[in-house]
Amino acid sequence: MKGFDVKRFAALLQAGHGGRLGIVYHDHDGTAPEPWVELALPYAADQVGDPVRGVIASGPIVTLMDMATSMAVWAKRGRFAPHATLDLRIDYLRAATPGRTVIGRGECYRLTRSVAFVRGQAHDGDPADPIAHVAGTFMLLDAAA
Repeated sequence: MKGFDVKRFAALLQAGHGGRLGIVYHDHDGTAPEPWVELALPYAADQVGDPVRGVIASGPIVTLMDMATSMAVWAKRGRFAPHATLDLRIDYLRAATPGRTVIGRGECYRLTRSVAFVRGQAHDGDPADPIAHVAGTFMLLDAAA
């Protein structure tokens, strides 16, 4: 994983949007051929988008996946460098189970000179039963992959 410390960086999440949502570090492997990062979004009543069923709204899950895939890019590059989300497609497969923490796993599977390609999934306890799949691209602003 060279110089990017995923756990240390994840602790900084508490200062911004991710902290407001309660997103925290869960796990990672920065040495894998396709480095991955997992973040956790604990269930919170103020994030419910469907009060009848108690289901978390899609916005916090989008944020979770954007952050997990971003961190996977930095893990693959071995350093923090600015980038911008160009595209993040999320295919929802089912609603999150009320009361459960959502785990978002992002991986960076390809870097070019100016673009990082990512994919991932969100689940609430069983990776074999995902809530959503994501695929996206980030523009590398320093263009030094």
